[in-house]
Amino acid sequence: MSACERRRSWATMTVPRPARAACAAGQAKGRLIVAADMPASQLADDLWLLDTLFQGEPGVIASYLLAGPHGLALVDVGSGATVENLLTAVRASGHEPAAIEHLLITHVHLDHAGAAGALVRRLPQARVYVHRIGAPHLLNPEKLVSSAQRIYGQRMRELWGAIEPVPSERLVVLEDGDDVRVGARRLRALYTPGHAVHHVALHDEEARVIFAGDVAGVRLQGNDFVRPPTPPPDLDLEAWTASLDRLATLDARALYLPHFGPAGDVARHLADLRSRLFEWGDLMLAGMRAGRSDVELAGILAEHADGAVLASTGGEDGETLERYELASNYLMSAQGYQRYYRKHHPELLASA
Repeated sequence: MSACERRRSWATMTVPRPARAACAAGQAKGRLIVAADMPASQLADDLWLLDTLFQGEPGVIASYLLAGPHGLALVDVGSGATVENLLTAVRASGHEPAAIEHLLITHVHLDHAGAAGALVRRLPQARVYVHRIGAPHLLNPEKLVSSAQRIYGQRMRELWGAIEPVPSERLVVLEDGDDVRVGARRLRALYTPGHAVHHVALHDEEARVIFAGDVAGVRLQGNDFVRPPTPPPDLDLEAWTASLDRLATLDARALYLPHFGPAGDVARHLADLRSRLFEWGDLMLAGMRAGRSDVELAGILAEHADGAVLASTGGEDGETLERYELASNYLMSAQGYQRYYRKHHPELLASA
């Protein structure tokens, strides 16, 4: 798909088609490769990567399953439209969904928390854990759904399914520094805004890993390119920088990314994301000063970044570009920068 074709796609908020061929199982550049017929991949004795097969596409939105004496847990649960895919992946890991006790949500965006309410209704033991700022949106998702409906229109149901509320008695509110015992692990909630004001990362100090949510960016399987997911309304570069600084001090050996899978070179990964956040910001600021529309700004990002994505795959790979678009599209990224500069730095827009 050319940059011109993608700009037309963004203007009507369409989503790229699923890949025609599944990824093969194996290793590529240190990243796990997950096949469409392998929805569950074991990462450790107590840990599985589950592929929700968002829009039929492998390797875009993940959930993580933890097993052990403190109860079966999922970290992030994906879209409400992929509930059945997620439960199929749980079974493929050798576990029964009815045994799940904990649903840990890094933030309430629909690709991470959209299935929470539907899962609570179907899983009798499950409780949902979410940061204090995100909790009201799960208790009453009306505002969240209304905002998404304006963006996605007739595709809302197809993309995100039915967004159901989480009953208050099944919700656990997290604050920064709270410890949660799940599976065989103790996870500490770290308040990490920047991508979203209600974002937490979950740190396993003993295993030296972080279930990072979107604060650690998008890096798909078999690819070294770290893409900043910068949708409105909460993008805050200063807060995001502080969150990355915090993660960098933890001496983690791996990041577990919802988009998608484990990343082992943590220091380089975080440095690349930090650099690209501001690199893209400079491009968007220049475009806004020149009066570019959001669609035009998205095109600028595509022309700037697509070549680097392809170089990271070692050649032409249109399906990789499409999967990155499914995980975090350029139009919403551009709109996030627009809101950020207008809200936080209007003085920069007035500068020559």
